[in-house]
Amino acid sequence: MWVSLPASSHLRALVGTMSPAIALAFLPLVVTLLVRYRHYFRLLVRMVLLRSLRDCLSGLRAEERAFSYVLTHALPGDPSHILNTLDHWSSHCEYLGHMGPVKGQILTRLVEEKTPACVLELGTHFGYSTLLLARALPPGGRLLTVERDPRMAAVAEKLIRLAGFDERTVELIVSSSEEVIPRLRTQYQLSRADLALLAHRPRCYLRDLQLLEAHALLPAGATVLADHVLFPGAPRFLQYAKNCGRYRCRLHHTGLPDFPAIKDGIAQLTYAGPG
Repeated sequence: MWVSLPASSHLRALVGTMSPAIALAFLPLVVTLLVRYRHYFRLLVRMVLLRSLRDCLSGLRAEERAFSYVLTHALPGDPSHILNTLDHWSSHCEYLGHMGPVKGQILTRLVEEKTPACVLELGTHFGYSTLLLARALPPGGRLLTVERDPRMAAVAEKLIRLAGFDERTVELIVSSSEEVIPRLRTQYQLSRADLALLAHRPRCYLRDLQLLEAHALLPAGATVLADHVLFPGAPRFLQYAKNCGRYRCRLHHTGLPDFPAIKDGIAQLTYAGPG
């Protein structure tokens, strides 16, 4: 017994003296990682840590707080002013993780170029991209937008109606995309989607694209747009689109709103038909 105690004490002393040395050895690596990935750390803090704290303190989600701000600062019936107000809130108050003005310009330009009569959006979120699509629709155009989260859909519904779009122009469906797509033709009278925006979960993009194909909802020449294909990324979706032989593919490179150093992109697919 008298031998083990000094040996144990000696071991603890040795560990105690080595710990600072080990910490110092790893310090350059830690500093390098912090510098290299500082934008991702800032995004993590704003998108997760601060948001969770505010959710806890207020009992509301960030999107609900943003809508309250819109009610007091934006012009009802003016979708452009509402979008600008949301951009201001995200930049100066709470980061929303929304599409943002740069991607918004790309989306608006493509919708105006394609003049789709019927548009399908998978992933309404709180309605930002929905307003972009609805604002760019040609006269008589119709937009169906799908959101699986009832609480998020409630915010989007109020935002869409505040912007001045009625249910004949923009119809919001509260359900999951895999349940809605097979029923679009029979239950929602959508026989084709001239333009589809995938903006929900990137891991679901491939499944839902194949569902749209299987139910013949994409006419030849239809445009499929997919957000966040680089961050967080949709590699299986992009690989399928490039290799299946049914799409012409183009990638619009962008950055995240307020984090331009974090690279992202919108994929633009043109459907050639089932052959």
